[in-house]
Amino acid sequence: MHPLALAVLGFALGAFGTLVGAGGGFVLMPVFLLLQPGTPAEQLTAVSLAVVFANAASGTIAYARAGRIDYRAGALFALASIPGALLGAWMTASIPRRVFDPAFGALLLAAAGYLLRKPEPGSRAGAGPGGEPAPYDLRLGMLVSVGIGFLASLAGIGGGILHVPALVHLLGFPVHVATATSHFTLAWTSLAGSLVHLAQGSLQPGWREVLCLAPGVVIGAQLGALVSPRVRGGWIIRGLALALGSVGLRLLLVG
Repeated sequence: MHPLALAVLGFALGAFGTLVGAGGGFVLMPVFLLLQPGTPAEQLTAVSLAVVFANAASGTIAYARAGRIDYRAGALFALASIPGALLGAWMTASIPRRVFDPAFGALLLAAAGYLLRKPEPGSRAGAGPGGEPAPYDLRLGMLVSVGIGFLASLAGIGGGILHVPALVHLLGFPVHVATATSHFTLAWTSLAGSLVHLAQGSLQPGWREVLCLAPGVVIGAQLGALVSPRVRGGWIIRGLALALGSVGLRLLLVG
């Protein structure tokens, strides 16, 4: 893609990815898979995770200023996710594209179906960000985070599309706190996965794409965090579901 097109794509990914707390990798990876069918999956995953890190880091700064991050829960989830993220990044090179593409599409469709079935979650009374004692089942959250870290790093999507639904539906986080806390967790897990790809040499061929996408992602993330409080939680979940379903179906049809 042309550098200008990558910059515009990065801005859109940053804004929407931060709005829904997913980091943008769930859109970037399908775009790469469709436009670069001959590129090894590990190279595309490496670029996607690096861009997700830029998005998550920028979004985390914006959400921190707004006081919406549950730091205690986010830190525990990050600690649980990182081992899975490291393993997932390491295993990506062993999966051929003919298996990777349809499996990834099926994962996106399954997530979309679940979110469309229950787009308006309830929130627990007293739930709050900013380091307050969390009324959530943090042990369950850490257990779920291990699997999410593995799957997300394996697919190069960072994990927000899986973490936000888990925080909202399994643990009872308010949607806007879930998106902010997910971004905080995502920054650490995507960094861990990116470092594995860097050590393996799969990130170096994609530095051009990373450098073109990252500035737009960083700026777009600030816009997404700014707009987020003005959007109802249910519409955030629906937007996430529709995006997942469309790209998942496309990948299955192509695969």
